[in-house]
Amino acid sequence: MMVYLAGPMTGIEDQNFPAFHAAAEKLRAEGHEVFNPAESDVADKYLAGEITHAEANRMGLSIDLQFICEHAEAIAFLPGWEKSNGAQAEFHAAKACHLQFIYLQQ
Repeated sequence: MMVYLAGPMTGIEDQNFPAFHAAAEKLRAEGHEVFNPAESDVADKYLAGEITHAEANRMGLSIDLQFICEHAEAIAFLPGWEKSNGAQAEFHAAKACHLQFIYLQQ
């Protein structure tokens, strides 16, 4: 199944990338194809200081929502997703597209 991985990044140490990578690894081990936003070019550019936080949010959300609407069959949520504006937007897009919801534990 094609799964989009959603969760909080802003304000979390290392942008919460270790949790994203661990969850992606787990989902892949279960046989899923995973879109992990922590593995994107936007994330790399932000971490390298090539783009601002606001630019990363706009660029990333645009790419993420397009993937959710065009390719994803399910969306997996990391703990704390409810506090993330981006994950909230992804939740609503996934709901509108009738995707399967997966709630991951820490």
